[in-house]
Amino acid sequence: MNPLPLPNVLAGTGGTLRGDLPPATTFPKIERNSRHVVPGDLFIAIRGERFDGHQFVPDAIACGAAAAMVSESWANEHPEIEAPVIVVDEPIVALQRLARWRRERMDVQVIGITGSVGKTSAKEAIASVLAQKFRVYKSPGNLNTEIGLPLSLLEAPDDAQILVLEMGGAYAFGELALLSSIARQRVGVVTNVCPVHLERMGTIEAIAETKTELVEALPPDGVAILNGDDFRVRAMARRTQARVVTFGLDPSNEIRADTVTTLGLKGMSFWITIHGDRRFVRIPFVGAHAVQIALIAMATGHVFGMDIAEMLLGLQDPSVQVRLLFVPGPNGAQLIDDTYNASTPSMLASLSVLSDVQSGRRVAVLGDMREMGDVEEEEHELVGTRAGDVVDLLVTYGELARIFARAASEVDRPPDRPLTIVSFAEEQRQELIDYLRSELRADDCVLLKGSRGLQMEDIVAALRSDVQPAGEAAEQGH
Repeated sequence: MNPLPLPNVLAGTGGTLRGDLPPATTFPKIERNSRHVVPGDLFIAIRGERFDGHQFVPDAIACGAAAAMVSESWANEHPEIEAPVIVVDEPIVALQRLARWRRERMDVQVIGITGSVGKTSAKEAIASVLAQKFRVYKSPGNLNTEIGLPLSLLEAPDDAQILVLEMGGAYAFGELALLSSIARQRVGVVTNVCPVHLERMGTIEAIAETKTELVEALPPDGVAILNGDDFRVRAMARRTQARVVTFGLDPSNEIRADTVTTLGLKGMSFWITIHGDRRFVRIPFVGAHAVQIALIAMATGHVFGMDIAEMLLGLQDPSVQVRLLFVPGPNGAQLIDDTYNASTPSMLASLSVLSDVQSGRRVAVLGDMREMGDVEEEEHELVGTRAGDVVDLLVTYGELARIFARAASEVDRPPDRPLTIVSFAEEQRQELIDYLRSELRADDCVLLKGSRGLQMEDIVAALRSDVQPAGEAAEQGH
């Protein structure tokens, strides 16, 4: 993180200092987890759904925090705290004010990315492409919330020319409007609108409305980069004063791909057309959604004046496609780790990757898709039917995932391609791991994917043959 001088923190947050702290103090970073504090940090006491960070202020100070940012009400109730504290009305709001204060003083172009699926991969691909020509900062991981985005912005180096920021906005109206007021993006990218977080938002139309807040916030000299193949995203063109650039496979898109050919796990090739300039390209990304990620990155590069040749240099690193990791598994099996999260489109895309495998067994370990609301059964049935077409061994994990098993069992398969289905409850994690360790064999290709709450990345860690077993999931941070 960019070091934060105490005077800037006070000016940006509107807070007041209680206790002794030299005016020349500079904080290496703002830390919200007391266990991750290193000497000199500014600990911010955030009230969350599970914890109130104020209760960990003593722990943070003991770990060497130079000061803590706390609410005025807490500070008044705890006069015994001798350590320096920066007193604000509400720490989260103060953090957002500080990020907004810094953004107003930065000479930088900001790209904001939202959508139901593919935000992080799009962010990585855009940053990789633009880095061929510009000094680029990208938000780390998936820090895209009302807390994560301000922290990302505060971390950006002073000499960055372009900031590529992931922006969430999946849980309530007004979230993206708030994030936009902080980031002040000139370019807005919308990847898609899918039935993700329906349990919170109610309808897919409501999800689309939340995403529209990002393009509505763009200035008249800005650019909205929209998925023209998604009719809900294309409709956002009517809701922005910025110039609109569309991408996709449909011939009506300004930046479009055609003649897409999969090369299995080696990537894919296609022809891309940008303003009449048509080129043949090959990229190491896999899966049907990989073309969309490449198009998003190249549409953004085009907006920033790059030509196709220099953009392609940024798409040659397979690690840009962050959601799919290929790692060795037990007994010589190949694991496809796509455990970050799960939605119907991403599940179908990952199963398409598995369908490209030409030899050995195709194995899918699929966990629940959560927060689907009223459509959870039909969405699980859709994925289960596709799994029944593709895989040879289906292993389900969780109660909702049993719908995968039922739908897959109803698929009519030829006699020489029998389907084996095994199901495990969520509390049977170790039994699932033990089963896979004994069942998997050389030449098996194994997809693992499920909702974030299942923590299936820990199952992958336990199965990997190139690292020591990780054991149980690490306890969540304060």
